[in-house]
Amino acid sequence: MREPSSQRLETRRRIVDAADALFRERGIDGVGVDAIMRAAGMTHGGFYFYFPSKEALVAAVSAEQLARSAARWSDTADRHPQAEALDRVVTNYLHDRNIEPSNYGCVLPALGPELARRPESRTAVTEAIRQMLAALTRMLPFRSRARAEKAAMATLSTLVGAVVLARLSSDPVLSGAILQAAREQVLPRRNTRPSAGADLC
Repeated sequence: MREPSSQRLETRRRIVDAADALFRERGIDGVGVDAIMRAAGMTHGGFYFYFPSKEALVAAVSAEQLARSAARWSDTADRHPQAEALDRVVTNYLHDRNIEPSNYGCVLPALGPELARRPESRTAVTEAIRQMLAALTRMLPFRSRARAEKAAMATLSTLVGAVVLARLSSDPVLSGAILQAAREQVLPRRNTRPSAGADLC
């Protein structure tokens, strides 16, 4: 018997979630299909019923997780005034907890360098990045859409770059200073202390 569509989708979700956790923890190349399927509570042979290859899974994981982040950012933009929405996203993204060894946070700083070497994943991720930029654009106080879009690109670049550098540093003082400098750069007139709000990444 064929697996019911609802059950198939749930099983696929389990595989994606298991792969996401393992990729962030060990890196894409450090995880094989066997380990992913074990973490999902399945056998290796079932993998190809859901994905044609590991690379297809990598593309699905990165695109889906970034799309979730973009949706949360868009919802934040819908529910709060511009300045408050931006403050929530930025302070959450640059929170100290996002550079702890047990928390790999957003896909972009966690897996970005590996994804950049995978054309299939880059194509899948591009639309999600556009959605994240669109949400940031709505939070920025520029009358000109072109200026807001450029500022959104600079903001996202600052967020991702700051998290990458803070994680690379073995000095917690330097890591904290990098995150704080980034907060001050993108929120110059706001309270830049880290927020412990809901996870928006």
